[in-house]
Amino acid sequence: MTEFLRYMKPYSGMMLGIVFFLAAEAVFALILPGLMADIVNDGVIPGHLSVIWRNGAIMLGLTLLSMLVALITGFFTARTAVGVSNDMREAVYSRVLKFSDAEINRFNTSSLITRTTNDIMQVQNTLMMAIRQFIYAPIIAVGGIIRALERSTDLAWIVVGATGVMLALMGVLFFIALPKYKAWQELIDRINLVSRENLSGILVVRAFSTQNFEKKRFEEANKNLAHTERFVNQTFAFLTPVIMLVLNATTALIVWVGAQQASAFRADIGDIFAFLQYGMLIIFAFLMISVMFIFVPRAIVSMKRINEVLLTEGSIVLSENPVPFPENFSGTVEFRDVSFRFPDAQEGDDNVLSNISFTAHPGKTTAIIGATGSGKTTIFKLILRFFDVTSGGIFVDGIDIRDVHKEELHHKIGYVAQKATLFAGTIRSNLLYADKEATEARIENAVEISQSKAFIDSKPEGYETNVAQGGSNFSGGQRQRLSIARALVKDAPIHLFDDSFSALDVKTDALLRAALKNKMGGKTTVVIAQRVSSIMDADQILVLDHGEIAGVGTHRQLMKSCEVYREIAASQLSEEEAGEHG
Repeated sequence: MTEFLRYMKPYSGMMLGIVFFLAAEAVFALILPGLMADIVNDGVIPGHLSVIWRNGAIMLGLTLLSMLVALITGFFTARTAVGVSNDMREAVYSRVLKFSDAEINRFNTSSLITRTTNDIMQVQNTLMMAIRQFIYAPIIAVGGIIRALERSTDLAWIVVGATGVMLALMGVLFFIALPKYKAWQELIDRINLVSRENLSGILVVRAFSTQNFEKKRFEEANKNLAHTERFVNQTFAFLTPVIMLVLNATTALIVWVGAQQASAFRADIGDIFAFLQYGMLIIFAFLMISVMFIFVPRAIVSMKRINEVLLTEGSIVLSENPVPFPENFSGTVEFRDVSFRFPDAQEGDDNVLSNISFTAHPGKTTAIIGATGSGKTTIFKLILRFFDVTSGGIFVDGIDIRDVHKEELHHKIGYVAQKATLFAGTIRSNLLYADKEATEARIENAVEISQSKAFIDSKPEGYETNVAQGGSNFSGGQRQRLSIARALVKDAPIHLFDDSFSALDVKTDALLRAALKNKMGGKTTVVIAQRVSSIMDADQILVLDHGEIAGVGTHRQLMKSCEVYREIAASQLSEEEAGEHG
């Protein structure tokens, strides 16, 4: 709740205006039944037309004024609710952008999407109604009771009894529904996860003919969600007829008891009319509040889920006094006895990396090879500070990267991820994603090095060719080359290529590696590869085995000294190829 009030604070002035106008609207509504009673008592029964016209004109004026006030209130309410949700959505999104891989994995992507969209929308919708219902309805309820008692105290027990029944009913339903709303939101997470997996992996699903299995998986998630929704909706569906029963019973009692009092000359007919209207106002006020009991529990659960994101501190601790890189930055990357375990690892789990030490020098290519799961990609994630080392240190130009501003570190690195990711837009917008100010010459140079020029020139629209979401309208090799070109456009001193040539044919791979070697100048290049043929010309090769360095050296040196490397080479190269370089 404290976190929610923090987002309401910028709109406190508008909220004061809403309270004022809602109070005015409620006062107008409470005055009208009294005027109607005066018309009956002082105008209709005695036959005084002047009283009827005068009070009628006042009632018409108050009604028009009430409409104007309601419009103003609606405008302010919408501005407040939308503004709060907008600020909250930006805060959640900004927080997620600061998360390390550990926090992303903890929440999972589907849940984060639900919290950013559905949960915040629930809070927004509830806030729009709550602002009105929780201010207007209590004023109407309390004011209605006071005004009704002014007209007749003998009928008070009817309103008090109806109010007690309503409060008891709403309290019971609230405690029944609240736990179900939490399950509801979690089931929405689940159905988003299943849908996302099915849509992103649709080709795999079709290739293995597992449509029926996936359909059953979706149906199970959908049925669980529908069951929970049905229970909640049926629970609150019970509320409306009960309220209508209370409303009609209250009306009948007021008319019956009021008629007896009027016939005994203990009450005026106009006062009975007024009391009846005040009774209806009071019941409708509780009806408005009861409607909120349908939305508030879900909004409470949604707010808790939003707060979980907002209050989660990233596992990457940023330095309060970051150290700047030197002006004559070279780009030397050094690992000093680095070990790493995932933050959520269980006690007794092995390290992902253990005692890793090496130096990647400017103007040189350092390659990393090893079996799947040996920790190759983790090395890049540590350099980029997606995770922090468990022990040891990573130094860039002699400065521990934990002491450097994270944005400055990323500014020095051009990174090509293992999975080639393109964004919806054009080829040009994707290339400029790394550096909006990149010149045309730098773009052309990056495209030539990445061997992308031929297929870009073959497109009628060239650089303005449309790129679908995820680059789905390009082949795997084209996406990979464009991802490489994007990193090169950045023109950073350090370049990290995470198995970025796997989708390329041998000829393109060779041309690209040759272009990189010739045109990268004094940049530090670190390459993760699965193919020995892609890294045989590297200045330094690190061989990883179960998270440890099994060997370091050139291809020739490793063929002589490292059994793990020889096994990898033997599985990929012919004896003649291995012998030529061994």
